[in-house]
Amino acid sequence: MSDEASTSRKRYRRESNSDKSDLEPDDSYEPYVPVKQRLKEKLIKHGRLIPVAAAPKSSSENENTDENSQEAWGRKFNISLLDQHTELKKIAESKKISAVEKQLKEEEKILESVVEKKALMGVAELAKGIQYEDPIKTSWKPPRYILARSEIKHESIRLKNRILAEGDDIPPPITTFKEMKFPKGILIGLEKKGIKKPSPIQIQGLPAILSGRDLIGIAFTGSGKTLVFVLPIIMFCLEQEIRLPFIRNEGPYGLIIGPSRELAKQTYDILKYFAQHLQQTGMPEIRIGLAIGGIPVNETMNVVNRGCHIMVATAGRLMDMLGKKMINLDVCRYLCMDEADRMIDMGFEEDVRTIFSYFKGQRQTLLFSATMPKKIQNFARSALVKPVTVNVGRAGAASMNVTQEVEYVKPEAKIVHLLETLQKTPPPVLIFAEKKQDVDAIHEYLLLKGVEAVAIHGGKDQEERTHAVDAFRSGTKDVLVATDVASKGLDFADVQHVINYDMPDDIENYVHRIGRTGRSSGRGLATTFINKLVEQFVLLDLKHLLIEAKQSVPPFLQELTADSEIETGNLGDGCSYCGGLGHRITDCPKLEAIQSKQASNIGRKDYLSNTAADY
Repeated sequence: MSDEASTSRKRYRRESNSDKSDLEPDDSYEPYVPVKQRLKEKLIKHGRLIPVAAAPKSSSENENTDENSQEAWGRKFNISLLDQHTELKKIAESKKISAVEKQLKEEEKILESVVEKKALMGVAELAKGIQYEDPIKTSWKPPRYILARSEIKHESIRLKNRILAEGDDIPPPITTFKEMKFPKGILIGLEKKGIKKPSPIQIQGLPAILSGRDLIGIAFTGSGKTLVFVLPIIMFCLEQEIRLPFIRNEGPYGLIIGPSRELAKQTYDILKYFAQHLQQTGMPEIRIGLAIGGIPVNETMNVVNRGCHIMVATAGRLMDMLGKKMINLDVCRYLCMDEADRMIDMGFEEDVRTIFSYFKGQRQTLLFSATMPKKIQNFARSALVKPVTVNVGRAGAASMNVTQEVEYVKPEAKIVHLLETLQKTPPPVLIFAEKKQDVDAIHEYLLLKGVEAVAIHGGKDQEERTHAVDAFRSGTKDVLVATDVASKGLDFADVQHVINYDMPDDIENYVHRIGRTGRSSGRGLATTFINKLVEQFVLLDLKHLLIEAKQSVPPFLQELTADSEIETGNLGDGCSYCGGLGHRITDCPKLEAIQSKQASNIGRKDYLSNTAADY
């Protein structure tokens, strides 16, 4: 009985399995394809077989065509060589376009992965979810006849001055300082400086800021960006002082942050210049404080104790004073970051966020630079409210007023060749080197040769740096030797010649360096020494920058090519991360270096990483 049961059970299982296999389709089953069909598909895939309808038919072919078949096929030798060549060319072009599209999609993914996801806002604002929807309101309005102009007229003014403005409800461009309603003292100060009419960045930037709009300002070096944020803050502080005078320990109302002590000091001097001219015409005093390393804190506090309207600072000293509660930003409603890409880039985002956290209300935020890649622009927009982007020329482009010369000089011959290069133009001349010891060596060599020279770098004390800059600016000294502390934003009158003793590792630094000459409407010369020690990617960026600026490219740079070298006509303006024209973001050395640094810092806190000697 047990045997019969086991037998029936086994039979039942077999039957159930067979039924199941009959009911359920097998996923691994592949239908049989005849050999003839497979061969045909293979020939079609390799382009060796085409529809006969696509090729010219002879009468004999028409007779032999099977009437019952829906589609007839023929060998490619039925087509002329010219037609085959045209077809192959079309296929190649379509593949090329798809390769470009593939490259752009890949770059977009990389940019998204490296863009900072955390918004550039204060911690309290992020925690509370505070978002400002509308820009700050001001009492300034453009003249009625300018407002009455059509948008077509406004656009023609922008087009004429090569201004690219992006944003919602962009204020109209204004072509004279008088129409911008600046008071008499400001106009007198501008006239004494020989500034008769606004530059392109001022034509659009000043009305936008006076209207209370947040702004990203991008223009080539020497285009007058400083006045774009200096004049409005003086106007706003003057209005506040007239309505309700500042009392002791109140302020600042406006805050300007710069990347270096020299640039902060220069901005401070310009503010003082216009404030004094206003006071001479009977206006109230505008008190301006300077908070930078190397200057005693009590000097800054003297201004704060009397009621401070404007504070100009470097990030390090500002954070120190805020942390010690020596100053506060309770009434501050105006924030400008000069050379903003340097403030945000290279790991300073947290410092900026910390500063933002001290604000007690909405502020008008302004970002300015000559070099601002898309990565920085997109990231910075998170801190702005309905921003207006004013762009004069490509971000990171060299000034067209500068003639660029590149010379191949061996490392051991550079210092001797420097004397010959100095003979190209009369003084004043700026010499840039990468290392502090090289600056000191060049300075000593020039003094031995009888050249009136001074030097600055981050290792010198502030008094010596200030004395050197003042002596060069006044014309007492003919040559200034410096590291990159003097490359960003500094304005020296009538600099004839900039010499790059070393080619910088970053093409953005090169653009800033050569921008010390050829400022405003003047002309200038920039000579750069290169040799085999310079990285190839830097030379490729330099080559494309020279081509873009319509400069002569030396033969040793013309011959330089790489597998990664791009066609800018197809793929846009170079690397979207650093702005270099000679490579793409897929092989950006700057991005690679930052990612390597971040990887090496995982698991440990570097407490000295953001304490730059410049502060």
